[in-house]
Amino acid sequence: MTYSLAGKRVWVAGHRGMAGSAIARRLKDEGCEILTAGHAELDLRRQAEVERWVAERRPQAVFLAAAKVGGILANNSRPAEFLYDNLAIETSVLHAAQQARVEKLLFLSSSCVYPRLAPQPMTEEALLTGPLEPTNEWYAVAKIAGMKLCQAYRRQYGCDFIAAMPTNLYGPGDNYDPASSHVAAAMQVKVHEAKERGADSLQIWGSGTPRREFLHVDELADAAVFLMKNYSGELHVNVGTGEDMSIRELAELIAGIAGWKGRFDYDASKPDGMPRKVMDVSRLRALGWSARIAPKEGFRSAYEWYLRHVSRPAELRA
Repeated sequence: MTYSLAGKRVWVAGHRGMAGSAIARRLKDEGCEILTAGHAELDLRRQAEVERWVAERRPQAVFLAAAKVGGILANNSRPAEFLYDNLAIETSVLHAAQQARVEKLLFLSSSCVYPRLAPQPMTEEALLTGPLEPTNEWYAVAKIAGMKLCQAYRRQYGCDFIAAMPTNLYGPGDNYDPASSHVAAAMQVKVHEAKERGADSLQIWGSGTPRREFLHVDELADAAVFLMKNYSGELHVNVGTGEDMSIRELAELIAGIAGWKGRFDYDASKPDGMPRKVMDVSRLRALGWSARIAPKEGFRSAYEWYLRHVSRPAELRA
């Protein structure tokens, strides 16, 4: 049966992040009351604080999009933060939701939880079938724990907690800090800055051969709302396009959009991460949802958002 969000109190945990803010925007079409709490009001790592807040606000549905996220450099340099913070957020929010008898909860996981050498495209059943990619294992372990906690609460308490597995995201609200950003945002920044400097070449980490799948964050938000309304099961659901491109192809796509005609130099001494990551999205398609935004269209709008909100001086940003 379809779960209706109309008239419900819906908490978006992590509403200031890229995924959370996109979900909050999408929920405006659902006729629900959107609940949010900034870090100054609520530290999601603190169990007692979260339990008090949930008991007072009484959300009926929860989208758990809050997480500490980052690319290879951030994961490698701050492993304890990535493991502790994400575990603490998940346990605090999920336990508080169970205690308050929240009607439904959707937990956002990450495709990095799949084994490094998982068969491609990766099906939901590939989880825990092999070793993780070492460059992001701390984040992956925490996300796996969150997914398993959703399953455990379903089994023991009958909670309608589900998990969605988004692929690599890009779009409005992305993190453009070179020290902690993911590849899509980092590439946009590097290309734009090379263009601004008039540089004729640009160095890229790795060989350029790994293949990645990219999903516009607004599509992730739409899929998350779709799953909240139409899915109730213990197995997580992959959310992506089912198509991938090499890092080299991504770089050339973004350069073309930005109008930069320089050369890319690939530093093969730097880590590549997983050789390929693309999702099998047949389960989601069978439920009735498919991605619609093509890469060229999506990355063009993402780059335009970056130009308006990030690249210009603060006093000139929209």
